[in-house]
Amino acid sequence: MMEVPNTLIIPEAVRWSTLNQAAQQAALARPVQKTSDTLRTSVAAIIADVQERGDQAVLDYTARFDGVTLATPELPLADVQRLAAQAPASVQQAIDVAYNNIRRFHQAQIPQDQYVETMPGIHCELRFTALDSVGLYIPGGTASLPSTVLMLGIPAQLAGCRERVLISPPSQSGELTPAICYAALKCDVTRVFLAGGAQAVAALAVGTDSIPAVDKIFGPGNSYVTEAKQQVSQIAGGPAIDLPAGPSELLIIADDSAEPAFVAADLLSQAEHGPDSQVLLLSPSAQFITAVRAALAEQLAALPRQAIAQQALASSSLILTDSLDEAIAISEQYAPEHLSVQLSDAEPLLPRLTRAGSVFVGHYTPESGGDYATGTNHVLPTYGFARNYSSLGLLDFYRRYTVQRATAAGLEALGPAIIALAGEEQLDAHLRAVSLRLDSARFRSDKEAGR
Repeated sequence: MMEVPNTLIIPEAVRWSTLNQAAQQAALARPVQKTSDTLRTSVAAIIADVQERGDQAVLDYTARFDGVTLATPELPLADVQRLAAQAPASVQQAIDVAYNNIRRFHQAQIPQDQYVETMPGIHCELRFTALDSVGLYIPGGTASLPSTVLMLGIPAQLAGCRERVLISPPSQSGELTPAICYAALKCDVTRVFLAGGAQAVAALAVGTDSIPAVDKIFGPGNSYVTEAKQQVSQIAGGPAIDLPAGPSELLIIADDSAEPAFVAADLLSQAEHGPDSQVLLLSPSAQFITAVRAALAEQLAALPRQAIAQQALASSSLILTDSLDEAIAISEQYAPEHLSVQLSDAEPLLPRLTRAGSVFVGHYTPESGGDYATGTNHVLPTYGFARNYSSLGLLDFYRRYTVQRATAAGLEALGPAIIALAGEEQLDAHLRAVSLRLDSARFRSDKEAGR
């Protein structure tokens, strides 16, 4: 078994039951989420600047943060088509496979309007309508992410959102990668813009001369993007946001039936996302954790994004539990974005593992499958928000609203209950809105006519 080289820092195993409460909290503490006063103030200043200076502010921030000088933030669709054609055939084919699977899974989520007669003459409906305009934020920086284009673009396409605006930081050439452009065309994106970070979110929220304001902003990002989304959602008349989707995280529960190399690869697959990512392993087997540490060292040594993964591992934990029950309790407390369950018999435990954005079951279900092509959505709640937020789905691209109708006979039957409740709440105008109808000549005429 390979020893851990001194040049690599792999987390040491800690036994959960021997830690005091403070140490347990430290073991599960996510990397600093940068929700400091400084971050909040910086983001607020960027949003205010974009509100005031529009396109020029966006272009200035792009030059400052991305090192790219642009004449305009828009990437014309003709250029998107030109770049898409440059994507290698193997990448195009892979995107096609992923597109088909993701579309198939999300197509099954298309909502159906509901009609209910709650009592004779009282008819209630639940209706769904697509959001008119949506902003699809695609992170950039350290990686090209055509998979996120698919995860956001496919449900927007299926829902029938009229305006589907994609925005992503530019490459050093002042464009987007061919793979992103190919995926954007697959999803029928209507417009494409080059900007990232808080300034991109601000532009989608308030609008500029070039970038339209949208009804809802979707997409994951770093702490600046997450903070900006939360701030713009508080602007009067501003956009809704999908969910708090920040730096990636993975928690694995595994026993001796798992393959150490598989588990190590899964941990590193999330650690390489960014230095603020976090991965956790929970296992009742000390021997297994030791084997995973060795596999981590071996794989990390050959990883091209070693420096990034190493930083993420510095905020990660390998936790020895007294039992699987203890591991389950810890997972439910942490509420991970991704939860991998690599056990000899995982299925019976799934009803107890509900606080997760997405769950991956079995030894042959790598988390990266969900990132790319199984069909589920990879935009998921982080920071423990899996306790009360859901994974992104097709319904997030719709509004639902209700419709009700009452016949004269229906109002006659229901009216006394409305009058009694309005009287109890001392809302006399509510009461009269019913009583005037019941006492009117028109009501008596319509009732006799059966209307």
